[in-house]
Amino acid sequence: MPARSIPDGVIDIHIHVTPWEMVHPPILAQLESAHDGFAAFKSIPENPTALIDLMDQAGIARVGIVNYVAPEIMGFDFSVNRFAADYIRDHRDRMFAYGSIDPHNSKDPDGELAQILDEWGLAAIKIHPPHQAVAPNAYLEGNTILPKIYEGCARRGVPVTFHTGTTIFKGARIKYGNPLAIDDVAVDFPDLTIVIAHLGRPLWYETARYLLRRHPNIYADISSIPPKKLPEVFPDLPRFADRVMWGTDWPGPGVPTLDANIIRENALRVFAR
Repeated sequence: MPARSIPDGVIDIHIHVTPWEMVHPPILAQLESAHDGFAAFKSIPENPTALIDLMDQAGIARVGIVNYVAPEIMGFDFSVNRFAADYIRDHRDRMFAYGSIDPHNSKDPDGELAQILDEWGLAAIKIHPPHQAVAPNAYLEGNTILPKIYEGCARRGVPVTFHTGTTIFKGARIKYGNPLAIDDVAVDFPDLTIVIAHLGRPLWYETARYLLRRHPNIYADISSIPPKKLPEVFPDLPRFADRVMWGTDWPGPGVPTLDANIIRENALRVFAR
């Protein structure tokens, strides 16, 4: 097969390619009802080449595929990491993937982190506080798994991305989407590269922006924020131009297609794998 030409420049750091069979039926039904085009991309997890075709049509050079372990609320267990590794295996020039560890029940977080990052070569760790029902700073109240994740990622130079803001899915705990708890993580793990996804949409934009001002190791992932709203919700974006990365959150509710914006070099630095 001839090599594909790679579109120049655009990196979408935040899309979802998920093994649908893992998703709890009520959650899947919510996603289907919230997205008119769901049927068109339901087969994408079975066919990386189909995703690349969509990327080429949209002018996207590379995507970051987000998955995370949330068995109780969403249905995803640790095997979602193996799915992600297999999906990108032959397409690493066009894709990188996020891995995840159960922040409540992991029996060997150090070993799981080594498997995800060192053996399978995933590029980042995703923590979804509302879907995992955990505060990013839960280690202050005795959680022993999160510090191992943060320490292991800092040691490897691998970023940790936190979902911030709201979510539509049943059973999720929105209170954990407040980015304020990430302040503790940035203070206690200053060598960790932290990415705040969605900038606290829509309840905590100002909190997320303050954290960017306060901590040089925090980056912003502006996925799912409509570009036309950015001047309103992020008026000082130019001040942080070197720490802002673009993503779509495709195919989440309200995100029907991959799009082509241009924030590239920051993503290349943060997601180096």
